[in-house]
Amino acid sequence: MPRSGTAKNTASLDEAPTFSMRLHAIVEESIVDGPGLRFVVFTQGCPHNCPGCHNPQTHDPDGGYEISSEELIAKFERLSAQNPLLDGVTLSGGEPLLHARELLPFAKAVRGMGFDIWLYSGYTLEEIVLRGNEDEMALLENVATLVDGRFERKRKTLDLPFVGSSNQRIIDAPAERAKDVRGERDHDD
Repeated sequence: MPRSGTAKNTASLDEAPTFSMRLHAIVEESIVDGPGLRFVVFTQGCPHNCPGCHNPQTHDPDGGYEISSEELIAKFERLSAQNPLLDGVTLSGGEPLLHARELLPFAKAVRGMGFDIWLYSGYTLEEIVLRGNEDEMALLENVATLVDGRFERKRKTLDLPFVGSSNQRIIDAPAERAKDVRGERDHDD
């Protein structure tokens, strides 16, 4: 079975390779993974293994099932055409950034259809920037909101919306904020 990010043969040599990723599940309608009614993609594989994690079944990188970006886009297109109440997409996990390259075509398609994207990551924005991964930064360019930070059991909260522990942050426009982290933005604006 190909691992995440492995190229598959295509029907025509003129076509670009199709890249696959591993998902744990798709929840077509959720009201707890961001604002409004959301289509949630739970990726498979997580290096953080946070004690008390809400989704420990997503940690094993070999678990779940394989899907291509094209299949995921088609599934979302069908559902969004049938459900006018759908507000956006949430990428969760597992760790979605492990699949940044494979999620990028999906994120671009979703954004092109006028939906917003939330991304949950165990990495902080600062860690993502320091990692310097081009695919991760490209994915952030298509994300409206980043929920960052590992789950910390001792800081677990039920009082804050959309986070599991009080150390986690909800960051709007994470790609723009990344410029601040890298010191690339002119602060005289």
